[in-house]
Amino acid sequence: KRNSDQVVSHCLELGASSAHYVAGTMEDMTFAEQFVAKAGKLLGGLDMLILNHITHASMTPFSDDIHLVRRSMEVNFLSYVVLSVAALPMLKQSNGSIVVVSSQAGKMANPLVAPYSASKFALDGFFSSIRKEYSVTKVNVSITLCILGLIDTDTAMTAVAGILNVQPSPKEECALEIIKGAALRQEEVYYDSSILTSLLLGNPGRKILEFLSLRHYNMERFTNN
Repeated sequence: KRNSDQVVSHCLELGASSAHYVAGTMEDMTFAEQFVAKAGKLLGGLDMLILNHITHASMTPFSDDIHLVRRSMEVNFLSYVVLSVAALPMLKQSNGSIVVVSSQAGKMANPLVAPYSASKFALDGFFSSIRKEYSVTKVNVSITLCILGLIDTDTAMTAVAGILNVQPSPKEECALEIIKGAALRQEEVYYDSSILTSLLLGNPGRKILEFLSLRHYNMERFTNN
């Protein structure tokens, strides 16, 4: 509670007209749904939903821990879906934005993070598909997927200590890039210490195939549901 109070105080010091926190766990899908409703009441609606929470997981070889896989999928993926579904009516009213904070581990294979990586790949698959549906059905809610490299947060640096020898990127600049990408309603934001990341992971071939594949759909399926 003390840390949450400090965050609220810091937001107000930085010029926010108001700031609130709601305590709970994203392992509880009922709480996730109620959280959006409470946020909407506190703020008088929603213009932007930023999804940026994960469950703790150590960087270790996968040891057949199905509970860890389930928890990672529920917190890192399913709760994102629950939150976005609950927020969609308010976001439609405001022509708002959904911002999904993901990772390079959701675009490429990495050892030692299999459950985490699975949840991040799921985010790309689900929200990129929903973005296509919104485009076809003219739902004016943008979805921005943020693919981040190693960021110098305390949690991330503790997790990779003694394992990864990679230059981290500053968290302050990362936050600005996320907000900028959301404000510009970009489909994807890449942020990493290497300028090659967006070039190599952007996958123009996939984008071309996704565009061409729409020609094979019966568009009535989008409008009759």
